[in-house]
Order: sequence, then structure tokens, then C-alpha cells
Amino acid sequence: MAVLPASDLERARGYYKDKLDLEPEMSEDGALIYNVAGNRILLYETSFAGTAQNTALTLETGDLAATMTELRGRGVVFEEYDLPGLKTENGVAEMGSERGAWFVDSERNIIAVSERTA
Repeated sequence: MAVLPASDLERARGYYKDKLDLEPEMSEDGALIYNVAGNRILLYETSFAGTAQNTALTLETGDLAATMTELRGRGVVFEEYDLPGLKTENGVAEMGSERGAWFVDSERNIIAVSERTA
């Protein structure tokens, strides 16, 4: 189970519903649990949300371009990076046998969407 922090759980619930079209399968004691393609994601409330500067979660897709188009249609903004060993163009990085794109959720968690190309 992936565990993601949220400084405002209701704001996070709204983001995940509006932008990612996800509803929690369970809500209890300051936490939301989502099921994404058979994998669970726990979102919990904490004042430490937004402090990580790394990818917190990667979601795999069979069609990165279509997924990005769908998410952009819901208002998701993909990040642009120009780092040693990683450069994006129109939000997408080519990484050997994988293509990836990143966005930041309402709680400042960095989420990747990736597609295996080989």
C-alpha cells in the first residue's frame, strides 16, 4: 500500500475526485483509502505533507499520451524538468524502456505516470 500525506484531507479528497476521478473505498480516523487498479493508496492527514521532494507514487498506464490528455482535461498540470539525466518535453521524459510524466497533487505529493515501451 502506498502511503501519502495530506495537510488538508478534504482538499485532497476533492482533488483526487475531480482531477483523478477516484473515490475512496474507505474513510476512517483521518485517512482515506483508494483502490487504483487493485493497488491501495492511503491518504492520511499530517502537518508534514508536502515536504518530500521525490516521486511519492507511480501509476502505470498502457497509453501515456491518452492518460495525460485525460488528466489535462481535468486540470492536472504536468511538471517540466531539466535535470542531469532527466529532461521532459511537453511533460514527458524518455527513459530507456519507459516514458514518464509527473504532476503534483493538492498536497504537494509528486506523482508519476509511466508507460513501459519495451
